[in-house]
Amino acid sequence: MTASPRAVEHIEPGTNPMLAIRTILPSLPPAERRVAEGILADPGDIVFLSIGDLATRAQTSEATVVRFCQRAGFAGYPELRLALATEAGRSAAQAVPSHIVGTDIGPDDPLDDVVAAVGAADGRAITDTVEQLDIVALGHVVEAVIAARRIEIYGIGASGLVALDLEHKLRRIGLSAAASVDGHLAMTSAAVLTGADVAIGISHSGETLDILDPIAAARSRGCLTVAITNYARSSLARSADLVLTTAARESLFRAGAMASRAAQLTVVDCVYLAVAQRDYTETVQALDATSAALQSRRKGRNES
Repeated sequence: MTASPRAVEHIEPGTNPMLAIRTILPSLPPAERRVAEGILADPGDIVFLSIGDLATRAQTSEATVVRFCQRAGFAGYPELRLALATEAGRSAAQAVPSHIVGTDIGPDDPLDDVVAAVGAADGRAITDTVEQLDIVALGHVVEAVIAARRIEIYGIGASGLVALDLEHKLRRIGLSAAASVDGHLAMTSAAVLTGADVAIGISHSGETLDILDPIAAARSRGCLTVAITNYARSSLARSADLVLTTAARESLFRAGAMASRAAQLTVVDCVYLAVAQRDYTETVQALDATSAALQSRRKGRNES
C-alpha cells in the first residue's frame, strides 16, 4: 500500500484565511502567536492597518509579521490583507446575529439564544470543515481504507464517539473495522497491525497521548496512518501519513463535545460515503443484508 507524501510544514493558501490562521495557532512561536491572536480578535480592523501598525500592536517587528504571513500560506502581508477583506465580505453576506456567533453563553441567556448558538456553532463548523477539507488527502484515505485488511480507529472521550460511529458505518458495508476508545486497548491493537492495515487516530487537539502513542506504534509496524484533527501542525498530524483536518472553534463550554464533534463526524461521513460509493452495488447489498438482520429487533415488525 503506498501513502501520499506526508503533510508539510507550510499551510497552503485557502479561501478562508481565518481557518488557515487557527489551524497553525497552537504551534506558533510567541511573537507570531501575538500577531495571529490580534488578527483573530478583529480581522475586519486588520484590513485597514499597515504592516508597521500591526507589528506595533503585536509588540513585534515587521519581519515577524511577514514570517507569520508566509507560515499561514500567504506570500506576504498584502496578500493576507486581501484575503481578510474578501472573507469579511463573504461573512457579512452570511451573517448571523452577533449574540449567537459563538457557542459561549451567559448565565441569563434565554433558551432560544442557547439553541441558536448551538445551531450557529455546529453549522459553521461543518461549513468551514467542508470548505477546507483536502480532497486529494481524502482520496488517498479512501483508497487505503478500501484496500486495507483491517481498519483500526482510535478516539478518546468525545472523539471516541466519532471513532465508534466510523466503526459502525464501515462494518455495515462489510469492512473489517474496530474502534478502540481506551488507551490500553488502542496500544494492544496497534502492536499487531501490519503494512496491510490502516490506523486512524481522531483527536481535536492532536496532542492526546492515548491517540499519539498507538498511531506511532502502528506506523512503526509499517501500517498506513491517518490523522483526523483540528490542527494541521499538531503532533498527531506530524506523525501520520495522511491528514484530514476539521475547522471547529473552541468556546467556554468546550467545543470538543459540541461543534468539533460535528466537524469530525462530517469528515467521517465523507470518508464513509466515498468508500461506499466506490462499489455501489456491493454497498447496497451489504446495507440491505445488515438492515434485514436487525429487522427482527424492531418492535411492531409484523405490523402492516
